[in-house]
Amino acid sequence: MTSKELLYVEDALGHEKFMKSCCCKSSGKIQDATLSNYVKELETKHNDILNSFLNLL
Repeated sequence: MTSKELLYVEDALGHEKFMKSCCCKSSGKIQDATLSNYVKELETKHNDILNSFLNLL
C-alpha cells in the first residue's frame, strides 16, 4: 500500500469515527423522538461502515 493510499484509509476511518461520535452525542440531546431515532440509525450505519473498513484491513 502506498503512503497516499494509507493516508486515504486513515482519513476515511477518521471521518467515520467522527460521524459515529457526533451521532452518539446528538441523539441523546434531541428532544424530537423521530429525529432522535433517525440519528441513532445513522450512528449504527456509520458504525457498520467503520467496521467494514476495518475488516478490509
